Amino acid sequence: MNHPQAESIRSHIDKIRAIAEQNKLTRQSLADIEAQVLEMAAQKDWWAESLYPSPASDELQARYLIQEDADQRFALYLNVMRPGKKIPPHNHTTWACIAAVEGVERNVLFERVYAGTEPGPAKLREVGQKSVSPGTAIALMPDDIHAVYIESSMIRHLHMYGRALEILSERLVYDLESESCQRMQVGVQTRRSSGV
Repeated sequence: MNHPQAESIRSHIDKIRAIAEQNKLTRQSLADIEAQVLEMAAQKDWWAESLYPSPASDELQARYLIQEDADQRFALYLNVMRPGKKIPPHNHTTWACIAAVEGVERNVLFERVYAGTEPGPAKLREVGQKSVSPGTAIALMPDDIHAVYIESSMIRHLHMYGRALEILSERLVYDLESESCQRMQVGVQTRRSSGV
């Protein structure tokens, strides 16, 4: 069974695809994509508990794949996360836009002091923070690094990526204490939704 708003969701994805394919990836083109994700996130009933249940009481996260192209590009997920969920600093190796449906996600942004893109020694410097709450979003270039903290209430946030998380084998996750990084695993198992 398809999502009840499948046609509307597909329309937004089509616009995102057109922006990405007609423009070089820049902060501005990514902001245009972010605007489309924000429009989808504003439709709170599209992402309701009845369609995408919260994680079980012994889980901190449920991640639903809403849409991906046949080549696993233009992947849209809904993340439902409980307070206490933390994701250490990491990059994506593809562009990402995150928009809030409900709840607040605190993002801490970093830059890598030691140059390089491989696992090994890696010192980070914090360069900012951004809280993503309903009506707001964050856009990340492939090499941007952020950490995520869910602190006060359950969240439902849309995550749109240039390529599906499941094929991002070159991502790095950073350990601030040991000043090192390693390849990042996909983490929690993605749940396949009814699709669009």
